Amino acid sequence: MKHATILGIVSAILLGTCQFTAVAAEKKYGPGVTDTEIKIGQTVPYSGPASAFSSYGRVMAGYFQMLNEKGGINGRKVNLISLDNAFSPPKAVEQARKLVEDDGVLADVGTVGTVPNIAIQKYLNQNKVPHVFASAGGRRFNDPQNFPWTVPFYPAFEMEGATFGNYILKNMPNAKIAVLYQNDDYGKDYLTGLKKALGDNAKARIVAEANYELTSPTIDSQVIQLKTSGADTLIHFTTPKFAAQALKKVHELNWTPTQFLASPINSVQTVLTPAGLENVQGVLTTQFTKQAGDPAWAQDPEVIEFLAFMKKWVPNDSPNDFIALSGYINAQAIAIALKRCGDDLNRDNLLNQATSFKKDRVAMLLPGVELNNSKENYAPYGSLRMAKFENASWKLLD
Repeated sequence: MKHATILGIVSAILLGTCQFTAVAAEKKYGPGVTDTEIKIGQTVPYSGPASAFSSYGRVMAGYFQMLNEKGGINGRKVNLISLDNAFSPPKAVEQARKLVEDDGVLADVGTVGTVPNIAIQKYLNQNKVPHVFASAGGRRFNDPQNFPWTVPFYPAFEMEGATFGNYILKNMPNAKIAVLYQNDDYGKDYLTGLKKALGDNAKARIVAEANYELTSPTIDSQVIQLKTSGADTLIHFTTPKFAAQALKKVHELNWTPTQFLASPINSVQTVLTPAGLENVQGVLTTQFTKQAGDPAWAQDPEVIEFLAFMKKWVPNDSPNDFIALSGYINAQAIAIALKRCGDDLNRDNLLNQATSFKKDRVAMLLPGVELNNSKENYAPYGSLRMAKFENASWKLLD
């Protein structure tokens, strides 16, 4: 009896241990994760006024298809569900809710656009759903205290605006500046950064400002207004459709200001070509990536690999499209965070990994550009480089 009792106790302990281990193992997986799959979601403006950003989503989908062909991430296939947000706040919220409540994704990753990301930020944070590597650089996305589940990936718009301001102070100290900006957080953050860099003389240096609504059919009247100010420098804090319109209008008016384009609108494919390459020679921008169409990078292994990727996985999009390239870079960062989760694939750990980048580098970043963030500062980029458009590609200036 004594022997039987001991065996019974041991059996009970072992059974309890096995049950505990099974429960512990279950807790490693968050929604959308199994032994064979990681389900993640995003929304992209495949339609609407910012549909030029649609290549971003197609490239990200292609990247994860490529990874899946190679075996996925830690043996799991990545199921990226990419829905259309039409750059509309109500649509973005509707689609985010679908991803979380119907599709059961682990996280919202790489959603495109300031307006859509603002619309879904509160919902995702209230439900403790990782809103990671959002493709938006507004200051509200780097706010760990109030929005701990939102992690931005795009360079901060204020930082880029300040980069333009510092360049002007150094190289164009007598510039008379006109600014065209989108009348929302996107445009205003850029303008804030510019003014901070210009300092006390910002009011004197900026001789004219004009804004527009995302729903505006055209910005011709704003460009005419800015020209009449006598400005010799024009800064575009806009989105692709309006950037192409403004560049064309500047040319039609025989206005020849020095022009600056925010990085989301410096795509050769979707902005400069429609505006006419002959009309945009000498335009300035910021960069943090190599350019596939730049002869200087023609023999670079990362560029060669990117071109091969685009040809196989996203053949209908151009490798010279900066928006497409941004999607490629973002997808790599998401893959790194997921891989570092190992088998601990829950929402808390994904947030932890997405905010623990230290001197990380992904393919196609410029030499010296690294990804660094922390629990206190989610922003991954610390600096940008200036570039000028010459002939058919961007040339780095520094």
